[in-house]
Amino acid sequence: MMKRWFVYPILVLMGFGLFDYFFLQLVTPRLNVHLLGNAQSPQREASTPREKDVSNEILELRKRHHLRPLTTAESGTRIRDVAAATYGFGTCDGQTVSATRAAGPSLEIQKHRDGIAYFVGYASEDHIERYLTRQKNFHVFVSQVSKGKASLLFEIPIEFVSQCILRSGGDGAVFDLFVTAIPELQSFYQHVMRHPEQLA
Repeated sequence: MMKRWFVYPILVLMGFGLFDYFFLQLVTPRLNVHLLGNAQSPQREASTPREKDVSNEILELRKRHHLRPLTTAESGTRIRDVAAATYGFGTCDGQTVSATRAAGPSLEIQKHRDGIAYFVGYASEDHIERYLTRQKNFHVFVSQVSKGKASLLFEIPIEFVSQCILRSGGDGAVFDLFVTAIPELQSFYQHVMRHPEQLA
């Protein structure tokens, strides 16, 4: 009899345990971990700034030269000090590169693996022709986006640009790049490799 008396409380506790388990399964809503993760993901994405409205031509150009974006830590670095095979954004002075576009007009600046830094934007066919035919003392109007006649992707070594002026017009801001002369490419590259500090 004493042994059976101990069995009854154990059975009662087991019964309460089973009832509590099944009751909570019915009453308490299940936690959807998948939905919870999706609800939190916009916060993670918002904390990482992303570039918007990038043309396929520029994306292809970056891919062709194996460029990576500047990190936040690298933002504001002088061009001569920034790592090769990177891209960022800058203004007419061409002194520093930012990881993101500023509120005002800016051009993409790409630094290739050979250490040459370029202004990248859009220009008209006749302005690009001046560059390709190696004229002297000419202007190239470059826009940060494709618009109007300035619909062709254009890149030019910053070292070639003698003066850069930001101008405003009916179609928005344009960068007026003045080129006095285009040096021989081979001698230019040799000069830059010997004196990279002059890219600053």
